[in-house]
Amino acid sequence: MTVKSPPRIASPKSMKFFPRFEYGHMAQAAVVTGPDDGTRLGSGFVRMTNAEIPWTIQYDEMVVVLEGQLTVRTSEGDLTAGPQECIWLPNGTELTYIAKEALVFYAIEPANWAGD
Repeated sequence: MTVKSPPRIASPKSMKFFPRFEYGHMAQAAVVTGPDDGTRLGSGFVRMTNAEIPWTIQYDEMVVVLEGQLTVRTSEGDLTAGPQECIWLPNGTELTYIAKEALVFYAIEPANWAGD
């Protein structure tokens, strides 16, 4: 049986952000939940600056824009969201995240998509 971490509050103001993969100069992330919490739900905050990040997601993802504007370019067209709007992205979507300045919250399932 997996032990879950206790309930808690997370705020981007009090979290440490770290460069995200090879795009660290464009995106820094702070993880809120994941396998270390005994959950399949991954979540966190991402700050993007002058970002244009190509990616194929290997999980279901919900992105909520908190500040700024985020465009997700897909083969079906561009999805642009501002504060208090969200974008749903199903597993396998080929995309490019585009943002001049944005702070977003993401939730993904499964959290351990990379197998680590």
